[in-house]
Amino acid sequence: MKRTALFVLTAAIAATTFSPAFAAAYSTYESGEATTDKVDFDKLREENRDKVDFDKLREANRDKVDFDKLREENRDKVDFDKLREENRDKTN
Repeated sequence: MKRTALFVLTAAIAATTFSPAFAAAYSTYESGEATTDKVDFDKLREENRDKVDFDKLREANRDKVDFDKLREENRDKVDFDKLREENRDKTN
């Protein structure tokens, strides 16, 4: 009996949780508001450029990362000579 009650309770909670979300998604799809167009990130970046002061953000976060330590820890993970050669070949 307890299992049945627990199952019914779980099903009721799931139905009340997922039904509104499904209904909203389905109505958006039916109304044609859903779109398959891709996002124009260049346009989005341009529209939002003036909303963030990146210089101020960089300055505020500069002391949070020790770049010298980070470079030293990761130096052996990258073959910079090979990388330079590959990039040199791309530019020539």
